[in-house]
Amino acid sequence: MLIDVGQDIWQRVFTARSDRVAAWGGTAAGAYCLVYAVADAVIGMATRTLHPRLADADQAFAAVVQHALPAGVKGLVLAAALSAMMSTASGVLIASATVAHNDVWVRLRRLAGRRSGGPAPRESDGVASDRVAVAVLGVLSMALACVLGDVIAALTAAYDLLVGGLPIPVLGGLVRRRGNLQGALATMVAGGSTVLTFMVADGLLANEPIYYGLLAGLVAYVAVSLATRPTEEAVVEAWRRRLAGEHPDGPAADRPATAGV
Repeated sequence: MLIDVGQDIWQRVFTARSDRVAAWGGTAAGAYCLVYAVADAVIGMATRTLHPRLADADQAFAAVVQHALPAGVKGLVLAAALSAMMSTASGVLIASATVAHNDVWVRLRRLAGRRSGGPAPRESDGVASDRVAVAVLGVLSMALACVLGDVIAALTAAYDLLVGGLPIPVLGGLVRRRGNLQGALATMVAGGSTVLTFMVADGLLANEPIYYGLLAGLVAYVAVSLATRPTEEAVVEAWRRRLAGEHPDGPAADRPATAGV
């Protein structure tokens, strides 16, 4: 079974009109990704055959477009590629900004407000905070892209950290009743730090850091969740209702007609 743990994917799933739409949408997107992967491989093999002495492998797509396509088609293909990159980048940045605002910034402000006795952060502050987060994360992403320089190295580093730290708490939250917040946080810290350690030891392009990170995350998830208090039953029941397509405070029939829009 394959599961995508990226926030940009989950936010699309959660906006589906119904469970059926989410399931069919995910299936169609997965099938399209398989076709897209085959097309990428074919383009790479064609470029290898036509330009065996290409100096930079990252320029394979641009090289085959430049030398193998007519002028009009060439412009359309390059425009489509740029549009796809911009769409992906915007979705990931919005997802990252959502996590930074809801899971980091709001919690820090609430904690600071409790200590100082000040008011809780207003919901209207979310748009401004998201805009700042998008700008900051965009600048950091461009800086990292300039530092790494290699597309394969950048993707490997990103997905090693993603896969090493997130699948265990996501799957645990879906299938394990005894899982809790402390176990999830411990898993992400243990898995991420293990991946970073073995990436330094074994090299950036090594595959072993993923497996070590998953193993360390699994141990941390089970150990910490068993050593701490379980999630409150009210929270678990609200989660069950959301998984069943119901409103957390009551059955789906009690919701207004516009609640799912």
